[in-house]
Amino acid sequence: MTTQVKHYIDGEFTQGTGTSQIIVTNPANNSPIAVINAATSEEVHVAIASAKAAFKTWKEVPVSERARVMLRYQHLLKEHHDELATILAHETGKTFEDAKGDVWRGIEVAEHACNVASLLMGETVENVARSIDTYSYTQPLGVCAGITPFNFPAMIPLWMFPLAIACGNTFILKPSEQDPMTPQRLVELFVEAGAPKGVLQLVHGDKTAVDILLADPAIKAISFVGSVAVGQYIYKTGTDNLKRVQAFAGAKNHCVIMPDANKQQVINNLVGASVGAAGQRCMAISVAVFVGAAKEWIPELKEALAKVRPGLWDDKEAGYGPVISPAAKARVLKLIAQGKAEGAECLLDGSDFTVEGYESGNWIGPTMFNKVSTEMSIYKEEIFGPVLCCMESDSLEAAIELVNASPYGNGTSIFTASGAAARKYQHEIEVGQVGINVPIPVPLPFFSFTGWKGSFYGDQHAYGKQAVRFYTETKTITSRWFESDIAVASTPNMSINLR
Repeated sequence: MTTQVKHYIDGEFTQGTGTSQIIVTNPANNSPIAVINAATSEEVHVAIASAKAAFKTWKEVPVSERARVMLRYQHLLKEHHDELATILAHETGKTFEDAKGDVWRGIEVAEHACNVASLLMGETVENVARSIDTYSYTQPLGVCAGITPFNFPAMIPLWMFPLAIACGNTFILKPSEQDPMTPQRLVELFVEAGAPKGVLQLVHGDKTAVDILLADPAIKAISFVGSVAVGQYIYKTGTDNLKRVQAFAGAKNHCVIMPDANKQQVINNLVGASVGAAGQRCMAISVAVFVGAAKEWIPELKEALAKVRPGLWDDKEAGYGPVISPAAKARVLKLIAQGKAEGAECLLDGSDFTVEGYESGNWIGPTMFNKVSTEMSIYKEEIFGPVLCCMESDSLEAAIELVNASPYGNGTSIFTASGAAARKYQHEIEVGQVGINVPIPVPLPFFSFTGWKGSFYGDQHAYGKQAVRFYTETKTITSRWFESDIAVASTPNMSINLR
């Protein structure tokens, strides 16, 4: 039995009138679990018009009342945490523990949105000139939109709409059509939290819906997370239409391992960071760079990776689940085959892995290459699968040069016992997020998610203070109030100077 996925448009949940259907499948066996009637152009325009109308009243709601909506929302998210994780695990294939992590990292951003009043505070200086004061206000933009990927269907929508709405905007969410049931439940809980009609809209669909959001002048800002090609398209099209855009794209994240690091910590962290979530994380470690004698640990790393077993979402012994779709599996298998053909040493090959009774699922076992070079496809492309590439470097300086030559700059890590090596690495590396003995340095929401280079297109990043700046405008006021006993200037002020 399949579930009918619903849109949320103009305050109503509806299955929509679209005749173009999208089938949602279970990645563990590719059986249908839900169906979407893709939003029609008319339905997307209704959502935009509703959000535009709602903005007129929502922006006037006191900031403390907006914060209370977020307080109720984060409470409901916590109350329904395991339910959300179960839905998420079924449609993504993630293990239950991994799905719970996805939900929780989103809840943390919703918690941060509860603090919106202090985040919106402006600045004041008295007497910038005689009897003249200057102060600034932070005001919302209007209608904002978010286009989110399949790999984090709870966390990434929650990166976007709670903070945007808390700032006084209205929001249209267009989630991935591959796992739409988790976003739908997020919206249902937001409505239950007391969000007024029109403040949040949910539209499901494909490129047709995206292109309308990118073109409509009522949309003031677009947030996107996804692939490089689509990220570039979103950024270019959105900015050509004079919108603010933050587009988070692909990655190729390196972990540099120094010979003075704790070997067991390195191995444990590399296993989880490389194949966790089947490698479908934009912050996954996909390249391990062993410096000097650290290369001697590669055989033990292989042994540890070989012990990881993919499995079903409720299998407590499973390390991770299937990749999202047959197309994703085919792409990963193609890159594994190219790695072998191009001369990399395949130490561990998960190409033929299956789960008994679920042979038709999108399974790939842990895969590990050694002797990888920068010319190989498995190095140049983001694999987005449970594949780890190992490289060797003679020195920290050479490792830094290798990482800095990458066109991507999402995240990187160094494992070392040397404060000097860590300090040198964090200072010289040209990557936006750096972990020191931390494999996946995704910051908590009071900081911002700060990818660089080809991993990000835009100016202000996700969540934290940068997101508040992205979703708002600053209005600066300079004022003077004349007192009756102050003499009126005898001549006009013909200069730009305040006096």
